Amino acid sequence: MQKNFQKTLNDKVELSGIGLHNGIKVNLRLLPAPEDHGIVFKRIDIDSNKIEANYQNVSAPVLCTKIKNKEGATVSTVEHLMAAFYGEEIDNVLVEIDAPEIPIMDGSANEFVEAIRSVGTKKQDTLKKFIKVLKKVEFKDGEKFISIEPLERDLVIDFEIVYKNPLIRTRRKEFKLSTGDINTIYNSRTFCLYEDIDYIKSQGLAKGGSLDNAIVVKGNRILNEDGLRSRHEFVDHKILDCLGDLMLSGCRIFGHIKCSQGGHQLTNNFLRKFLSDKSNWEFQKLNQDNKGNEYLRPAVANA
Repeated sequence: MQKNFQKTLNDKVELSGIGLHNGIKVNLRLLPAPEDHGIVFKRIDIDSNKIEANYQNVSAPVLCTKIKNKEGATVSTVEHLMAAFYGEEIDNVLVEIDAPEIPIMDGSANEFVEAIRSVGTKKQDTLKKFIKVLKKVEFKDGEKFISIEPLERDLVIDFEIVYKNPLIRTRRKEFKLSTGDINTIYNSRTFCLYEDIDYIKSQGLAKGGSLDNAIVVKGNRILNEDGLRSRHEFVDHKILDCLGDLMLSGCRIFGHIKCSQGGHQLTNNFLRKFLSDKSNWEFQKLNQDNKGNEYLRPAVANA
């Protein structure tokens, strides 16, 4: 039953790197936090510096997920770290950072996960809350869409990418959290098309981007010397991003997600629609009866 109780870190974790978009060197510390603290980012380089990791705090999610507090303090590119928290079942942590962007590391979540696993996690005394889907909800933006349907005690992400590029093409994968290879998802890197780089940089982004932290595809070639880490790395990374953005709901979700051509903006718009209507979902806690069987029971919103 330990997996059904809230978790934090056993000890602090320290990492450093550069921001993918701003190119600034950044130091990151992950600190244990008490029960019901949630995931909170703290900019130690400025005042008015705490930002809750919440979908309602997402601001301008273009090519990354950025969160912002009421005083205007921001932290961007939180999605890979949030995906690591989702998969490693971390509920409570204080993330201290001395710059406005999470380090990109190698473009995946792998180094965050390794750091978390190096110190281990600590079970806390309060049960986790889960979001149980009650009915199908869909959000569309042209040909792009994302939907969620009820599913018992698991999360499935069925993701499709559609590219005109002859190497990436159309790919689709269904990932089941309980039985899928989460490490392959963690290890998947961000990617871009070579012909898009100049435009992205003209928008003031990708100042820290390189072949060390992103896959670059030019025509039917991958410019990275070592190629792909797995044949599904492109769609695996989209699943990683989706997992991290879903963590901004504040709880893990029991549901079956289907998504085509999705991204940070689509997932955030979907969460706003889905969570704004309480007829779509309810909080649940996974409990245990006297015979050791797990069962779901309602949990009030502030419990």
